[in-house]
Amino acid sequence: MDQHIAEAIGRPDLVRLDDRLLCLRFETMKVVSALSAVRHLLDTGAVRRGDTLLDSSSGIYAYALALACHRYGMRCHIVGSTTVDHTLRTQLAVLGATLEQMEPCSDLKLDQKRRVERIHEILAEHPEYHWMRQYHDDVHYLGYRAIADRIREATGGRTGDAAGLTVVGGVGSGASTGALARYLRGAAAAAPADVELVGVQPYGSLTFGAEHVLDPEIIIAGIGSSIPFGNVSHELYDTLHWISFDAALAGSVDLLRRHAVFAGLSTGAGYLAARHERERAPERTVLFIAADTGHRYVDTVYARHREAAAIGDLAPREVTDQGQLALPWCRMRWNRAPAAAPAAGPTVHA
Repeated sequence: MDQHIAEAIGRPDLVRLDDRLLCLRFETMKVVSALSAVRHLLDTGAVRRGDTLLDSSSGIYAYALALACHRYGMRCHIVGSTTVDHTLRTQLAVLGATLEQMEPCSDLKLDQKRRVERIHEILAEHPEYHWMRQYHDDVHYLGYRAIADRIREATGGRTGDAAGLTVVGGVGSGASTGALARYLRGAAAAAPADVELVGVQPYGSLTFGAEHVLDPEIIIAGIGSSIPFGNVSHELYDTLHWISFDAALAGSVDLLRRHAVFAGLSTGAGYLAARHERERAPERTVLFIAADTGHRYVDTVYARHREAAAIGDLAPREVTDQGQLALPWCRMRWNRAPAAAPAAGPTVHA
């Protein structure tokens, strides 16, 4: 029996949607990483009960950290993106977390830059606060070890057979996809598992060099970045997909209509990429990550379901370098290459 609701919320459902197409569905994915990170910090003495944990968030991590703080008797302070909505603001307030939300801004890069600057200001005023650094501290990988074990068990050990497993998910901070790939590949030291990792990015994200191509509709929050993230291990990724808002909308609507999975916009993008990867290699099992539910996207995505393109009419353009990127959907082999330059992490550590 769970001792706190956060433990139940952080436990994903593993659903077989079709032959060799699996969905790892979370209610709120980052709860699993926040819980394990806070538990680790307490166990190692880095923080104590009653301390204040601080971080920046576009939404999902704010809720996850607030739940983890509630679970372990900590205080929580969030510097939030303009995308934090009324529902989340209310939940955070009731949970006892404090939220500083940035003023409305259509520029994701400016929004993230302002949040980081505010974090530094708060740390200067309150050096006793612990900055969680979700974008840069790989303590956030820890919670995914148990999930990797569950995937391995549920797929009957196929992560190590000739067919192999392909994991597809939004890159974001790098923790979820990076951790799953690392733990699944490390299952057997003598014979590393055949696990391919496919990252999904929005246009405008600099993580894999697409900052020069902007999506006129919207940037999909949470799976891209306008600042370098230290938790992204570029050398873990085999393939990348860049997917526009319109294509992700089509994926989200089709996923609900065809499989009754109600999930967020990034999941629609991952679903598109996963279907394509399965078609390219039908012998492999393909698993994609559904990071959250679709409730935040009712008005912006699902209310527009009649506009959604048929996913059978969508296919990625194959490119060999980022200079060829163009909307609405591109695919490129990354081949586990390192980043062009090391990610510049924060200069102030909590």
